[in-house]
Amino acid sequence: MRILIIEDDESLHRILSRRLTEEGYAIDGCFNGQDGLEYMETGVYDCIILDWMLPVKDGVAILKDFRRRGHHTPVLMLTAKDSVMDRVAGLDAGADDYLTKPFSYDELSARVRALLRRNSGQRQNVLNLADLTMDLPAHRVSRGGNEILLTSKEYALLEYMLRNQGQALTRSQIADHVWNYNFDYDSNIVDVYIRYLRNKIDKEYSNPLIHTVRGYGYVIKDESEKQ
Repeated sequence: MRILIIEDDESLHRILSRRLTEEGYAIDGCFNGQDGLEYMETGVYDCIILDWMLPVKDGVAILKDFRRRGHHTPVLMLTAKDSVMDRVAGLDAGADDYLTKPFSYDELSARVRALLRRNSGQRQNVLNLADLTMDLPAHRVSRGGNEILLTSKEYALLEYMLRNQGQALTRSQIADHVWNYNFDYDSNIVDVYIRYLRNKIDKEYSNPLIHTVRGYGYVIKDESEKQ
């Protein structure tokens, strides 16, 4: 899943980027409101982490612009402002959640997961398909009770596909949500990682879950349900 961080505190920005990357998210980032709005408008994001107090243009102003233009990406607002009226102002501007500085990273991570669940229609922190299970808080994947070790990018790819199980996904859709702004769309890296993932979750099992949609892309689904 792909996250945009708009935060002018370079130390906090660096920590959040590193920790979220370790969890398997693709991260883009910028440090002022004007750049932030351009990223928000042009990128495809599953969640946006937005600081209130930003140079050039503040977070509330760019969020109002973003919502006014019809965008619905979940936004977690970060701020040192902690009065009730401040929280109301942030939520009224279009924030989906609000986190007051200083905060624990574990809480931020949990709030991001909650926003991703809400946006994808998932109500649980565990994604399932047939005998495949992804436990999001534990960052654990298993099939048939056997744990499967994935790299961070393989994990991100599987999470995106499971959140959209049954839907045919183009290579561009996958790239937009699993890789960041620097992705080379002329490469075959999506196909390479699909192959890696198949070798880990399908190769040893009689019921393959990842399927090629010829001339289009890929889908993850349980075809044994048809039998």
